[in-house]
Amino acid sequence: MQVSSDIQLMKIKLSDAPEIFQAIDANRTDLREWLSFIDDTLDREDTEDLINYINDIGEKTFLIRYRQEVAGLIGFKDTDVLNRRTEIGYWLVEKFRKKGIVTQSVKSLLKYAFEELDLNRVQIKAGTENIKSRRVPERLGFSFEGIEREGEYLNGGFIDLAVYSLLKSEYFKAV
Repeated sequence: MQVSSDIQLMKIKLSDAPEIFQAIDANRTDLREWLSFIDDTLDREDTEDLINYINDIGEKTFLIRYRQEVAGLIGFKDTDVLNRRTEIGYWLVEKFRKKGIVTQSVKSLLKYAFEELDLNRVQIKAGTENIKSRRVPERLGFSFEGIEREGEYLNGGFIDLAVYSLLKSEYFKAV
């Protein structure tokens, strides 16, 4: 999926494991602040296990490439086909932040979710203190629904999550 001349989303595959692991390993301290799986990703085989798991459960997860370099991952999670809804999750290594990469990538996934997958609702959750991640749905016109209290276990404790959503009808009004 071509997002822009610089940004490409590619469905992750097992052969991406070395590059994904390298991106995680080189940015471990920074990523650990908001991502619970970082401490469980200690070698390339752990990354392969993660990719196999994602593919086994049928979620659509994409490698974000910025000018051909691995910048992070983005994808759908907890997709509920019956109720036509999903959640978008993402992470980006520090050196690629503040370039609009995630915002543009989320826009592409929204188009895919609403126009191709015929979903009705997309949500994004972010730690209430994760201001940078919260700015993405705010920029894209998502509605803030509230706080999911202690919604995620992270770094030895529970954190609250800000919940945002966008409906198909709202997406088509904005397009």
